[in-house]
Amino acid sequence: MLRFSGFELDSERAELLAPDGRTIRLRPKTLEILRLLAGNAGRVLSKQQLMEAAWPNVHVGEDSLFQCIREIRTALGDDKRQVVRAISGRGYLFQAEVTGAQVTEASVTEVAAPVAPEIAPLGQPEPAAPDTTAAVATTSEPAKRFFDFSRRRIAFASVAGLVILCTAVAVWMLRPGLMFARGPTSIAVMPIADASNDPIVAQMAADVSGRLTDGLAKIENIRVLAPETAAPKADFVVKGELQKSEQAWTIRTRMTNPATGEVTWTASYQVNPADTDLQMQQSRLAAGVGHALALRINELLNGDTRSAAKNKVVIEQATAHINQTSPERFQAAQAMLEKALAEDPGNVEVQVALAALLMRGVQMVWLNPAEREVSESKAEALLQQTLRAKPNYIPAHEAYCRFLNATNQFSASLVACARALSLDPWNGIALYHVGLAQIQTGRFEDALATFKQADRFDTPQVSRWTWMIGAGWANMLMGRAEDAVPWLQKSIAITAASGRTHMLLAAAYQQLGKIDEARAAMQKGRELRPGSTVRNVPTPTKNSSPTYIEAAERIMQLMAAAGLPES
Repeated sequence: MLRFSGFELDSERAELLAPDGRTIRLRPKTLEILRLLAGNAGRVLSKQQLMEAAWPNVHVGEDSLFQCIREIRTALGDDKRQVVRAISGRGYLFQAEVTGAQVTEASVTEVAAPVAPEIAPLGQPEPAAPDTTAAVATTSEPAKRFFDFSRRRIAFASVAGLVILCTAVAVWMLRPGLMFARGPTSIAVMPIADASNDPIVAQMAADVSGRLTDGLAKIENIRVLAPETAAPKADFVVKGELQKSEQAWTIRTRMTNPATGEVTWTASYQVNPADTDLQMQQSRLAAGVGHALALRINELLNGDTRSAAKNKVVIEQATAHINQTSPERFQAAQAMLEKALAEDPGNVEVQVALAALLMRGVQMVWLNPAEREVSESKAEALLQQTLRAKPNYIPAHEAYCRFLNATNQFSASLVACARALSLDPWNGIALYHVGLAQIQTGRFEDALATFKQADRFDTPQVSRWTWMIGAGWANMLMGRAEDAVPWLQKSIAITAASGRTHMLLAAAYQQLGKIDEARAAMQKGRELRPGSTVRNVPTPTKNSSPTYIEAAERIMQLMAAAGLPES
C-alpha cells in the first residue's frame, strides 16, 4: 500500500482510493505506471524506463505512455502538473511524499541502449504487464548474478557508447545536424496588448493571456516558453491585442517565425459580453484563438507537402455535399474522394475526409447491413493508416474518436478523444465525443460536465449545437427535464434540422406535463426523420452500461407517450 496526498494505491487489489474513500477507476497500464512513479518518488524515471517496465518485450509508441500520464494527472487532480512533473529531456518525477510499502526501484532498470519504438496497432489490447516485483533478488546468489550481469552490461554499454559517439562525430563532420534531432517546437506567448489603456481591458487581456498560455502548455508535443526571455529562443512567437466595444470583445492574434520574420498564422475572435458572464468571456476568447492556433501548429508540424491544391478543393466540395445530408449527395461525395485517393493514395487529408464520409453514411442509415460493415472496416483501415503515417495528426485522432464512438467502442474512444485533446485542449468535437462515451458508460454527471466544458470553449462554433443536445440528453437521462429543455431549445435554435433533438425535447415536455408542446415537438421530429419508431430511434446498446440502458428506456417511454409510434 502506497499513500500520498491523501490517496492510497493498493497494488494487491489494483485499486486507487481517493481521499474521500471512493475507488478511482484506472486502466491496468495506467495503474502500473502510477505504481512505478509513486514507488520511485523523488527519482526521475525516463520514458524508456517506464515503457520497458510497463510493456516488457513489447514495442509501443510514447503515445501510450503519454495517455497513462494524462489519466494519472486527471485521477489525482494534478491540473498544474505539480505531482507528476515532466523533467525536460529526462522523463517524469513523482513529487509527492510517499509512505507505506518500500519503494520499488528494483522494478525499473536503467536503459542501456534505446530502441526505436514502433506504434502498437490501433484498437489492439495491450499485453498484460507481468509482476515486475518478482524480479527483485531475495538471496545472495541471485544478487551476485545480477551484479555480474550489470558489470558486463556496463562494459558493453561503454563500448557501444564509444562506437556511437565516434559515429556521431564522423557523421556530424560530414553532414552537420544529421545525427541530432531537434527538440519539441517551442512557442512563446507574449502578453496580449491593450490598445485602449483601459484598466478593465488590461486586466481582461492579462487573464486571457494566462488562459491561452495554460492551454498551450497542455499540448504534449510543443514547449511553451516564459515570455520574459522567450522571444529570441522560440521557434514561433504569438502576439495579440484585445479591444472592447459596446457590442463585443475582439481579440486579434498572429504567430511569427522570429528567425525569418514570416507571419505563419493570424486569427481574430469576438465574444458578445451580453451573452455570457466574465469567466466565460475569458474562456471563449482564449479558446477561440487557442483552438485555431493549435490546429495551425499541428498543420505546420504534420504538413503534407505532397498535398495538391486540387485535393483541398475536392475535400471542400465533398464536405459541402455531406452537409446536405441526402443519400444522393453522399454518393457524389464518396465518388469524389475515392477518385482523389486513387490519384494520391498517401494523402492523409483525403484519407480522413473519406473515413468521416463513410461513417456519416453509417450513422444516417443510408447503407444496408453489408454495406455498413464494409464502410466501417474501410473507415477504420484508412484512419489507422493515417495515424501510422502521422501519429500526432489532430484530424485523424478526432475522426478516429468519432469512429470508435459510432461503433460502440467506448473505452477506446475515450483514449482516442483524449489524444486529440492532448494536441488541441479546446477541441469541442473531441469533448463532445468524450461526453457521448461517458453517457453510454453510465457516467451522466461526468458527461454533463464535459458538455458544459465544450460550451465554455465554444469551438468550433459550427458544432455548438452538438454539445447542447448532449447536455440536454445527459439531463434527461438523470430525470432533469426542466434543466434539459433550455439546452435542447438552444440546440434547435442553432440547428433545427436534427429530428433527434425535437424528439428529446418532446420527451422533456412530456415529463413536465406539457402534453401539447410534447406532441408538437414529436410531430416536428417525425417530419425531419420520417419512419422513426420506438424500435429504430434508440442508439445501439452494444457495450453500453445497464445504467444507461435503463435510463434510455425511460426516455423512450416518454417519447412513445408523446406520439412516437411503436413500429
